Amino acid sequence: MKYLSRIALATSVVAIGLYAAGTIAPMAQTGQRSETYRQLNLFGEVFERVRADYVEEVTDEKLVESEINGMLTALDPHSGYLTAKSYQDMQVQTRGEFGGLGIEVTMEQGLVKVVSPIDETPAFRAGLQPGDFITHLDGEQVLGLTLAEAVERMRGRVGSEIKLTIRRAAQEPFEVTIKRDVIRIRSVRSRAIDNIGYIRITTFNEQTQSGLEKAIADLRAEKGKDLIGIVLDLRNNPGGLLDQAISVSDSFLNQGEIVSTRGRRTEDSQRFNAKSGDIADGLPIVALINGGSASASEIVAGALQDHKRALVLGTKSFGKGSVQTIIPLPGHGAMRLTTARYYTPSGRSIQAVGIEPDLQVPAARIDLIDESKRRSEADLRGALNNDTLKPQQAPANQNDPAAAPAPEAAPAPTLGDDNDYQLIRAVDLLRGLHMFNKRAVN
Repeated sequence: MKYLSRIALATSVVAIGLYAAGTIAPMAQTGQRSETYRQLNLFGEVFERVRADYVEEVTDEKLVESEINGMLTALDPHSGYLTAKSYQDMQVQTRGEFGGLGIEVTMEQGLVKVVSPIDETPAFRAGLQPGDFITHLDGEQVLGLTLAEAVERMRGRVGSEIKLTIRRAAQEPFEVTIKRDVIRIRSVRSRAIDNIGYIRITTFNEQTQSGLEKAIADLRAEKGKDLIGIVLDLRNNPGGLLDQAISVSDSFLNQGEIVSTRGRRTEDSQRFNAKSGDIADGLPIVALINGGSASASEIVAGALQDHKRALVLGTKSFGKGSVQTIIPLPGHGAMRLTTARYYTPSGRSIQAVGIEPDLQVPAARIDLIDESKRRSEADLRGALNNDTLKPQQAPANQNDPAAAPAPEAAPAPTLGDDNDYQLIRAVDLLRGLHMFNKRAVN
């Protein structure tokens, strides 16, 4: 499964490595083997000293798992060891249902960093945002924990609460209490905005491709030939399964490369190409991204952008350009290992730089302006009447306090709602394209 942590065990791994290096000269092999066993002896010495002298008794299992996890997490933020329970939880998550807070996280500078809250989950409702740092869990510092340990502490019995201390940009740290719940992810949502289809993909799990196909079918059934464009919303999408990202990209492309992956060895490189057939029948697409769009969502945005199949609008994406492979360890859990980098069809890597949108549109809040006090022609003394209107249709005096509507406060913006500025810009862009093309034809 690919995504976008005892001495005898270590010796077996080393033996495999030595076998793979069979082309090395015998002298070099001897030197390499000697250094490898010297390092293993160092580990064995530390292992025994900790087991014998640590202030509290520690099981061999915990020590070995910690050593494996430490080795993997030292490589990059996305590699790590999964205990049997964590591995089981991960398998449940990819099927679209799991328990917890509903938050995708990574580790940065020793702290847990929010990649994205998942829509309609406790973390989302509590107001957590991409880029937030979690510094304490129930008052205990995160610093010093591995990502797996931090995630394990955030999980718990459904209905129980956990207090997170959040550090956000230049603000003072603040606390938020979140009640754990069963997280059921509906990975694809859709609706029609007049004659434009809006499709939001919140994550890439086993249900995503089928959800996309249903969304398109529903929009076609509702709007038919009146459908003039599609907004594909990938904001705050933390990624997921590589094959689902490829499948979604393929849905909108007729040909060409979708993504390539390049591992340590040349023979491990792979290229994934689109098959004929565009689920949207060539309708213009605007793809929305932001800093919470990561991994699999960046693959989709990059493929559609490079093939000029969609205009990408929003802000720069997260910048995770690596692929992780889940390797089960029989009798234990599994290891999540970064095995490749991925590249968009044009050959660019977005690792640590992200996808730059074609149109930079920051997230913004729309405040309604009170125009009740603005003067118009109807307010002027002696203004001529409109002779085409019946008396009951005549405009009221806008400066009459009794007739002036009370100004409404702008609601807090939520992704996908009527006050979503980035979505409004995307819809306006598609309408403009349609009007321009229609005028050009006429």
